[in-house]
Amino acid sequence: MRDWMERQQSWIYLSFILAGMGLGMGLPGVSAWLEPLLWPLLGVLLYATFIQTPLSRIREALKDLRFLSALLLGNFVIIPLIVGIFVALLPLSFAVQAGVMLVLLVPCTDWFISFTHLGRGEAALAIAVTPVLLVVQLFALPFYLWLFLGTDQFETALSSHLIGAFVGLILTPLVLAWVTERLGHRSARARQLVQCLAVLPVPLLALVVFVIAASQVTTVTSLSGVLIQVLLIFIAYLVFAAFLGKTLAKLFRLPMPSARALTFSFGTRNSFVVLPIALALPEAWHVAVVVIVFQSLVELFGMVAFLHWVPSKLIPEP
Repeated sequence: MRDWMERQQSWIYLSFILAGMGLGMGLPGVSAWLEPLLWPLLGVLLYATFIQTPLSRIREALKDLRFLSALLLGNFVIIPLIVGIFVALLPLSFAVQAGVMLVLLVPCTDWFISFTHLGRGEAALAIAVTPVLLVVQLFALPFYLWLFLGTDQFETALSSHLIGAFVGLILTPLVLAWVTERLGHRSARARQLVQCLAVLPVPLLALVVFVIAASQVTTVTSLSGVLIQVLLIFIAYLVFAAFLGKTLAKLFRLPMPSARALTFSFGTRNSFVVLPIALALPEAWHVAVVVIVFQSLVELFGMVAFLHWVPSKLIPEP
């Protein structure tokens, strides 16, 4: 069941987004009933996602220094610099720029593993480096926001709601996931809980995007022109990420499976983590929420293309 949902997740999310938009247009008052469900859904989603990120494997990730160096250089130096400079030069509103930068600045820590496996990359290595990616981005994201948004806008965004969202929806699920992971080493029930939670990320994210689509449908319809612009940005980013993965893999002399894992890491972004942050921004910035959800949908269809392109054309068998 889990494998089927992961293979079909692009269509699942698209169906739930369209259903949410239809509900929001047909019953405009429904958002008042749905929005209170959003934060609990996000909390459980992030807990279920983080619990698949074994923090105890950080030592294992540090063994392959060439792959780790290429991974950190691409995800936390090259990509942020290119994205920050490029997006700042585009004629987009500040809220749209914030959404684009938020979602492209931090690497994925969940379906990156699934797509690496499906794309015949080194899935075990992807699992090992995921906790490293998660820990580094939690420290790097505030710096990126300050660097690219500017001091004034950063102080505006850094409200009590944002800090509460970060603690309640990111740090708390992360700590609970770590505790559950530790219990899993000692308790069979805890291990069963981890196995059950592994099925939840796809249906929970489908419900999250359904609620967002239903509550933000008027914003989506008014942003049709902007979404076309950011669509081109997200497609251009995927192409850039693919060639960056191939280039750094050659530079660091990585074997073919590791090179594919590197490329899938660059192509996938962490919309799960930045979505609560965007939702906690001032109301005038809520356009960023729509941009982030839209990017995740574009990315999923992009990953379907990656599954055909990366193993057969970009990084084929030697």
